[in-house]
Amino acid sequence: MTGYLDSAVAAGAAPGAVLGVSVGGRRFFYGTGRLGEDDPTRPDSSTIYDLASMTKVVGLTTIAMMAVDEGRLDLDAPVQRYVPAFQGRDKELVTVRHLLTHSSGLRAFRLLYKETGTREEALALTDTTALDTVPGARFVYSDLGIIVLTQAIEHIYGERIDSLFAQRVAGPLGLASTRYLPPASWLPRIAPTENDPWRGHVIRGEVHDENTARLGGVSGHAGLFSDALDLVRFGEWIAGGLAKPAGALHLTRALVAAAPPAPPTPRSLPAFATRQNIPPGSSRALGWDTPSGESSAGTRLSPSSIGHTGFTGTSIWIDPSRDLVIVLLSNRVHPTRENTRWGPVRARVADLVAATLFPDTP
Repeated sequence: MTGYLDSAVAAGAAPGAVLGVSVGGRRFFYGTGRLGEDDPTRPDSSTIYDLASMTKVVGLTTIAMMAVDEGRLDLDAPVQRYVPAFQGRDKELVTVRHLLTHSSGLRAFRLLYKETGTREEALALTDTTALDTVPGARFVYSDLGIIVLTQAIEHIYGERIDSLFAQRVAGPLGLASTRYLPPASWLPRIAPTENDPWRGHVIRGEVHDENTARLGGVSGHAGLFSDALDLVRFGEWIAGGLAKPAGALHLTRALVAAAPPAPPTPRSLPAFATRQNIPPGSSRALGWDTPSGESSAGTRLSPSSIGHTGFTGTSIWIDPSRDLVIVLLSNRVHPTRENTRWGPVRARVADLVAATLFPDTP
């Protein structure tokens, strides 16, 4: 498993990578390669990576679950209840559930960072972007939809998503190395990302996603930075909330005595971890993805597993039936996003971890 990761990095799939695994509360971390072209430091469990779209589940989806638990967010309510500016043909039919399953009818992406000059302008353009299809008819992985959902959550709580995350997720879970807008003091621990033509320099410590940069570095679709140690802890928390019988989280707490006790997981977590079949055949749960046989989950994780990836080369998979968490972090976009060799690595690592820990399970 570690040999394969060494080989993938040596072959240029990424400058470096960190694998974090937790099974039954026992943790394993392995770093390989280097932080970047100009930094030979070997990454480890405390190396901080730009999570990119992993932000969607670690941050936004987690807060959305809390809002559902508190009766503040109705999954089947029209999005316009929370974001009145979300206007256009058929948009009154778009529900929060559509946004979380990427079936809203919104396009995948648009160049907000080029089309607008401020956060306010970018949000307004997102809200008035026309639907491409009728809601619920087609799966299109849409950052625009998640930006709309970010606005809904911020409207509900009257706070920006970075403040909400710090108070409601990072603080209670003891995620000391997970946040938006990391301070300059963290820079030596942060892996660089792209030599970005738009910004004219190698990005390190500022968000890679250009649209998030236009949004001030803070959005529900990207913007979080974290390390493997924090993400494994987050994954253990989620796994404990889904485990049957309940109690796996207590085992984790006992084995990781240095960490503060985690709060209970949201009551709505099992519903969020369940495939929605919207549209029919989609592998998406609410916010999370599930194994499809062709995803970064590989072929050996249980059907009850949930996970997500990030464009920068990050991923997390949680298999609650095995109390298993797999975190794989890299900066495969350094120095350029044109490097496409990382994709197969995720699935292969997931398969190798599962085969090593559960050799008798197909």
